[in-house]
Order: sequence, then C-alpha cells, then structure tokens
Amino acid sequence: MKGFFVTFEGIEGSGKTTQINLFANFLEKNNYDYLITREPGGTFIGDQIRAILLNPKNIKMDPITEIFLYTASRVQHLAELIKPALAAGKIVVCDRFLDSTLAYQGYGRGISINFIEELNRLILDGVEPDLTFLLDIPPEIGVPRARMVKNDSCSLNGDRIERENMDFHQRVRMGYLRIAAENPERIKIINGNRPADEINKLISAHFEEVYAKILTNK
Repeated sequence: MKGFFVTFEGIEGSGKTTQINLFANFLEKNNYDYLITREPGGTFIGDQIRAILLNPKNIKMDPITEIFLYTASRVQHLAELIKPALAAGKIVVCDRFLDSTLAYQGYGRGISINFIEELNRLILDGVEPDLTFLLDIPPEIGVPRARMVKNDSCSLNGDRIERENMDFHQRVRMGYLRIAAENPERIKIINGNRPADEINKLISAHFEEVYAKILTNK
C-alpha cells in the first residue's frame, strides 16, 4: 500500500512546529503508522546542509547557491527517508517541501518559477504531497515571534532567513497564497492566528476526511 504524504507550510512564526507536534499526537493516539521529518534536513547530510543555509554568518549566499543547497538536501531526503517510508505505507509528515522552495526562492528571491518546477521535476520522481496545510499569518506577527525562538545553533535574533527584511517575508506570504489558489484541492489554508487547539482540530478533521477518500479510491 502506498503511503500518504502530508506537508505543513507557512512563513516564519506561523506555528508549524506546534501544529506538527499536535498532529503527531493525534496520529499516535489513533494508531497511524507515521514519520515526522523536515526540510531542509531530515537526514544526517541534510542537517549539515541546513546548518549552512540557516547560519546568519552566510549573508553573502547567492540565491542560486541557496536553491541548489535546498535541492541537494531534498534529493538526499527523498532517497534516504521519504520514498522508503511512503513505499512502506507510512503517513509521512514533512515540515516544508516544494511549496517552500517556490514561495521563498521563487516569489521571495525572484528565481524563475519555471526553473524551480523543472529542477524539482527532475528530482521528485513523481513524489508529491497528497495534502498540504498552509498556516497563514501576517509577517508582522509571525516574523518577530520566530526571531524570539532560538532555532538550531542560531542566535536569538533569528536564523539567516528569519533576519530577512519584512518586504521579503511579505513576498513569501503572497507567493504561498498564490500557490494555494492554484492548488485548491491539495492545499488547505488555515488562519494561523486562531488558538492552537482549534487549529489542531481543523487539521485532524480535514486529514481524516481526505485520507478516507484516498483509501476509498484505492
């Protein structure tokens, strides 16, 4: 049985980590066979790439360098973790995937959307999310929140991405909303300003609805 691929997306400080943890609790309580992972990272090699990407000292990183580092992490992630888990029938829950690349490097950095889609077409080998939750929140609320949380080895002022100016984060948010508008059947937009438990209930209910349909059609 083919697995089920769920991704969580959103700008910095949108509450993804909280919701993924709550969703994992839901999956555990309901005896689902699942795997929680993240991008960039998810593997030993990917985590080393993540450290380079998020290090605030790497302020001179070229956007093309950036996108190839994200892509390298994704190739390893797919080969080592995501594909085997899906082949084993697991529910794979990933903190960020292709939509992040389109939103951040495409709409945020200005790299060609067509280039990003073609690059990922070459590496994904048909692997696409079955369901995506987009936690939407204004950057003026989310970004300061993210900068207050110490992530990885970064300072309390935020990692390299969190330190970008507000115009960048606005472009990323608008990019996400455009991606969602183009993929309404896959992407569920959720107001990230709602209480965490309410969001969790919405996510769990929508997951069960979509997952049940997938099982019925198999």
